[in-house]
Amino acid sequence: MSPGLIDVHAHLLPDFYVRQATAAGHAHPDGMGDWPEWSVEAHLDLMDRNGIETAMLSMSSPGVHFGDDKAARLLARRVNEYTAELPRSHPGRFGTFASLPLPDVDGALEEIGFAFDELDADGVALLTHTQGVYLGDQHLDPVFSELDRRRAVVFLHPTSPVCWERSALGRPRPMVEYIFDTARTVTDLVLAGVLTRHPNLRVIVPHCGGAVPVLADRINEFMRLFLPTQEQRTPDAVQQLQGLYYDMAGTAFPRQVPALLNLVDPDRVLFGSDYCWTPPSLADAHIASMDTAGPPVEGATWRSLTTVNARRLFPELGPAR
Repeated sequence: MSPGLIDVHAHLLPDFYVRQATAAGHAHPDGMGDWPEWSVEAHLDLMDRNGIETAMLSMSSPGVHFGDDKAARLLARRVNEYTAELPRSHPGRFGTFASLPLPDVDGALEEIGFAFDELDADGVALLTHTQGVYLGDQHLDPVFSELDRRRAVVFLHPTSPVCWERSALGRPRPMVEYIFDTARTVTDLVLAGVLTRHPNLRVIVPHCGGAVPVLADRINEFMRLFLPTQEQRTPDAVQQLQGLYYDMAGTAFPRQVPALLNLVDPDRVLFGSDYCWTPPSLADAHIASMDTAGPPVEGATWRSLTTVNARRLFPELGPAR
């Protein structure tokens, strides 16, 4: 299969992390039945049979902060050091998005420096919120200033919202809650002015943007109603959303991708498998649905389009094919 896909939404689950998260009360993470199985060998097997050239690895929900800043710093460092070894031992197959111990700003700034300067991270992964601090919170502005200075790729990933005990209705939170928590934090980034204050950020929104594409005009209308007059010259909400990147992890076809393409141009769309939280058989099926979908633009397949887009974000992965 050519060209080889670049998977921007792939996860790792080393045993030490699962043990620590389980001990912290996450035996059924985000309402799921159990932790999925993951190994480097199984991940490479999925990649090889689906023509995935490189997978950008990140830690998913519930993240690395289980209530204590010191412990979160230690766990983030251990996760990032472990992840950094995989591109070294499997050249060309893996990239890395570093975990940060938010909402601990000082710890996050220290880890940004270590991840980029010592571990050669390709970007950072941020949850939609940590301990109720969503990404538009002014408390996090030093983190975004540093990421902006580094022109960093920022991969967003949802987690259970602060109100999940009532809103999830006892069902697995990734089904619906993830979709709306993504919309919640992206809306917060827009309305708080994070994206306009830090224009060098290159943000990837997962799962076709969650609910963002169908809410974009509504968000834009409310922004016009409540934005102070002196700030009206800033890009509106739709313009800001059109400047982000979006991966196709999950049930992208047949309905989510068309909704996304009503908001953004095809050059903003990336491939994502969501493995290992998406089981191998389901990841295979999602990729097959992408391969059988109609072409995104004339002269391109979804594989070729998303690969060119990913190489624009990650030029070190090699020239577009």
